[in-house]
Amino acid sequence: MNLKTDLTKKGFLPMTRRELDEKGIKQPDFICVTGDAYVDHPSFGFAIITRVLEAAGYSVAVLAQPNMHDEKNSFTQLEMPKYGFFVTGGNIDSMVAHYSVSKHKRREDSYSPGGKTGKRPDRAVTAYCKALRKYYPNVPIVIGGLEASLRRFAHYDYWADSLMPSVLIDSGADILIYGMGELQTVEIADRLSKGDVSSITDVRGTCVRVKKRDEEGIVCPSLEEVTSSKRSYAESVKIQYQEQDPVTGKVIYQKHGDIFVKQNKPMPPLTTEQFDAVYELPFMNTYHPSYEKDGGVPAIEEVEFSMIHNRGCFGACNFCALTFHQGRRVTSRSKQSLVDEAVRMTKNPRFKGYIHDVGGPTANFRHSACKKQETLGACKDKRCLAPVPCKALEVDHSEYLDILKTLRELPKVKKVFIRSGIRFDYLMLDKDNEFFRELVKNHISGQLKVAPEHVRKNVLNAMGKPPVDVFDHFCELYTKFNREYKKDQYLVPYLMSSHPGSTLEDALALALYLKRTGLRPEQVQDFYPTPGTISTCMFYTGIDPITGKHIYVPKNPKEKEMQRALLQYYRPSNYSLVREALKKIGRDDLIGYGQNMLVPPSGAARQHPHQNPHQNGQRRIKRR
Repeated sequence: MNLKTDLTKKGFLPMTRRELDEKGIKQPDFICVTGDAYVDHPSFGFAIITRVLEAAGYSVAVLAQPNMHDEKNSFTQLEMPKYGFFVTGGNIDSMVAHYSVSKHKRREDSYSPGGKTGKRPDRAVTAYCKALRKYYPNVPIVIGGLEASLRRFAHYDYWADSLMPSVLIDSGADILIYGMGELQTVEIADRLSKGDVSSITDVRGTCVRVKKRDEEGIVCPSLEEVTSSKRSYAESVKIQYQEQDPVTGKVIYQKHGDIFVKQNKPMPPLTTEQFDAVYELPFMNTYHPSYEKDGGVPAIEEVEFSMIHNRGCFGACNFCALTFHQGRRVTSRSKQSLVDEAVRMTKNPRFKGYIHDVGGPTANFRHSACKKQETLGACKDKRCLAPVPCKALEVDHSEYLDILKTLRELPKVKKVFIRSGIRFDYLMLDKDNEFFRELVKNHISGQLKVAPEHVRKNVLNAMGKPPVDVFDHFCELYTKFNREYKKDQYLVPYLMSSHPGSTLEDALALALYLKRTGLRPEQVQDFYPTPGTISTCMFYTGIDPITGKHIYVPKNPKEKEMQRALLQYYRPSNYSLVREALKKIGRDDLIGYGQNMLVPPSGAARQHPHQNPHQNGQRRIKRR
């Protein structure tokens, strides 16, 4: 990937015909369509792809949140691109952007002007592509981003409560880019500028439609098979996960009717030099000024003065799609690239001296889990951290710590924080506590995000998380170091209810743990079955796709309410549900007054002295 950084091109990419004329562009080479508002910041995948195309020598126009109620005018306002369209639903899946886990409409869309909802359609990738096909039937369409990447095969759709075909089939697009798409984008653009889209069937990190399969590759169960058999669906998910490594991954074919969806081998991650080059591109680092009248775009607030130093995650939690999207191999930017970005940040008139985050998918991962991953690929049959750490795991925070120290010493920088979640079990494997101490002393902005998620072994195994005693030890040291440095800082532990494998008894065990430790989660995340995760497969099939074993799945809405209520048993509004749950599992002994009781009896006062969360010294711990 040869990117020609040209800081003289400072300015937003054109969004209107007038802006194209001002830049002297009669016909753009590519038009990039997004379900988000146009924010030119590298925390937005759309911004990276458009800048990469521009740096590769192509003229690019932006079509952000086209109005589906005025479809023709909206999609034809920029006329026809010379080579093709790139389409994304936005930074997150459009269905997740629109609906809560209870399938209720969200009240805010932080990726839209003023946070207003309704600016994009459901299943935006498919809706945009169908509109483009209507007005530009012969122009190539390439789809990418999270929504496309995680729906690349036949997949369970929680909102429809059914299996859906690959989004490549549904949308009618020509090529689907999965994963982080810089290398694929440039290669596809170069080949589109020289030939027909039908010949582009072999780019790594892409999916295409083909009429027949080659001898090379693996065939996973077809759309028809997975639709008729949950066991077949679980088998297909296992194959797809096992072939996502850029070293060992093979071509995968999945038949849809009389054609195949072909997933080419994964694209290798960017080298450090390539990673640096991307972040040297002339981003404006804010939203397009046309949104000012609406109050801006809320999503910029947390990331405007944040930096991404890594990609990939070898944590591989089952409920997280990172393994399927970015992969398990961690790559990182150079220290100099991060310092240069921080210096540019300090020149921004809006900068107040605080770098809000130096993070990524997991903030304290800096390199691959072990050297073997780089040449032989990640192990297919085991995880790096859970249920126990691999003996080959290399634990080293020294480079990350050096970067943080250098950044906080820069002129005009007052504080450097870490707001991305850290992997506490990895941190606890470090032989000395230097990073832990520096973290507590210098890099927490009042609260630190960690994700124990649960406490029961069977649930943690289903999640791909470490045993709870690791979290307990972490909390002890966190408290100790905060006392030593006279800090008053919170932990924000992420907890999840109703994950596959979790029964009411398991939720009660977590509630009793919270009572014993004094934790008071302010919010609890009910498991959300989003496309592309192993846990979502468990939710739909009742089968763990990795082991092939059956697993309990809480699906009854009342049980899910009770599991959630148990995790916040101390709230008077939850007393009725908690009592119902306790009676259901034969634990009436926990209803009453006293230190060992979970809730007061029915008809009791709204707040009983023994239910006071501040009694017995509540920990300084919040919940998201």
